[in-house]
Amino acid sequence: MARFASFLVGAAAFLAGPALAETRLMMVEQSGCHWCVQWHKDVGPEYPKTAEGQRAPLLRQDLGAPLPDGVTLTSRATYTPTFVLLQDGAEIARLEGYPGEDFFWPLLGAMLDKLPPEQAALQ
Repeated sequence: MARFASFLVGAAAFLAGPALAETRLMMVEQSGCHWCVQWHKDVGPEYPKTAEGQRAPLLRQDLGAPLPDGVTLTSRATYTPTFVLLQDGAEIARLEGYPGEDFFWPLLGAMLDKLPPEQAALQ
């Protein structure tokens, strides 16, 4: 019986565990942000189809909203858009602003390179 109770506690912890137990790209944005709209026009439709988007699925976050459970940032985002690479909810790297599609992809690649070696390879 004790083993079953231990299993239930472990299962509950797993199901309720950190909200983000993987690699994610959190985009902090706000209503009326011209550069956020531009990113969604330039990159948004293709992002989930790319290797980068598969490796770090997008998590949209409103600038004024509380952070999702389990997310820890090194500092509060103050500019929009701000792109924060998260690993298990912890900030790994950040890009403030949207420099245009031609610059976004290499900068995102440099962010992904900051992941631990076993996490850095794009799938």
